[in-house]
Amino acid sequence: MQLPVVIKKYGNRRLYDSSNSKYVNLDDIARFIREGNEVQVIDAKTGRDLTRVTLTQIITEDAKEKPTGLPLELLRQLIVASDEVRQEFVMWYLKSAFDTYQKVQDAVQNRMGEVQSAILSPVDLMKKFLGAPAPSSPQAEPELDALRKRVAELEARLERPRRKRNSTGKRKRKV
Repeated sequence: MQLPVVIKKYGNRRLYDSSNSKYVNLDDIARFIREGNEVQVIDAKTGRDLTRVTLTQIITEDAKEKPTGLPLELLRQLIVASDEVRQEFVMWYLKSAFDTYQKVQDAVQNRMGEVQSAILSPVDLMKKFLGAPAPSSPQAEPELDALRKRVAELEARLERPRRKRNSTGKRKRKV
């Protein structure tokens, strides 16, 4: 497990990455997170954890540039939710929505993998079958040769340009 990237926030609002000994900005922190790093932001003077506030600030800054983001009504409700019970409900709701989003993303990825596997599997099987040494049975050898010849014919046929068909669906003959 990786240690978190520790960012110290100073009174002048500067952010210092103590793990890599350099100053960073909010975009750098967002990049760290997108790369899969855990980030912890602490107040350099008091040691108070500012991670939640900083991540919220990143989301807010990102929303300035793009009109997409949280719906206005949800943002209004977050402001109204000043008591703890309502805040907990809103946080539960957001976590549930995010968990559902993650499950859908995982399901889509799994399904794409299954589709890709289903497409490649018959092709790989045929390649193995055609490329494998002929069985010792004297009857199987001519059958394999016939299959190989037929596959070659079909491949050649696919490579030839198709002739145009007339309105009845029959091929036009060259004169």
